[in-house]
Amino acid sequence: MRCLSCHKLSFSIFCKRCKNELLKPSISKRNIDGLGVYSFYKYYNIEDFLLTKHTPLGFRVYGELSKITFKPFIREFIKNSNIPIYIVGVDESVKSGYSHVALLTHQMRYKGVKVLHNSLIAQNRVNYSGKSLEFRLENPREFIYKGREDINIILVDDIITTGITLKEAKRVLNISGVNTLFALTLATLV
Repeated sequence: MRCLSCHKLSFSIFCKRCKNELLKPSISKRNIDGLGVYSFYKYYNIEDFLLTKHTPLGFRVYGELSKITFKPFIREFIKNSNIPIYIVGVDESVKSGYSHVALLTHQMRYKGVKVLHNSLIAQNRVNYSGKSLEFRLENPREFIYKGREDINIILVDDIITTGITLKEAKRVLNISGVNTLFALTLATLV
């Protein structure tokens, strides 16, 4: 197999050099109405990889990116936490044979951490890709939460653009008695 980035021979979808140099996370933080949102990459730095999310190749790309970012993050975070942590993915519905958000949350399984798969699902399946802020505001995702109450969670999504989705998700979780500590995304558009 060849590295998806540099095309050198590799056992993995990304070679060791590309993982260490090109895909080294650079965490940034945004504040969306009091919700801290941490992102591992700038969108434009990994855009080609992010655009594979609804293709068969995307399953491997998102799986590897989550091992590089989300897995080490949660292991380090849990060392400094003395409370049980739950992980909730934003709409882990299956598209193109897999859920790209579920691939991200799956890598966050660790002792002291419980992943609540498929607990926050959008009833409105509208596609926000390339749509304006006005369109996003007029077409909310209409989330339903079917998970535990009175817990502390980390909210996970793949990309943050305007923050509308994360704001709506946090609102629904708060109504359901869930404390959202912060959100993690693979990439930020800003």
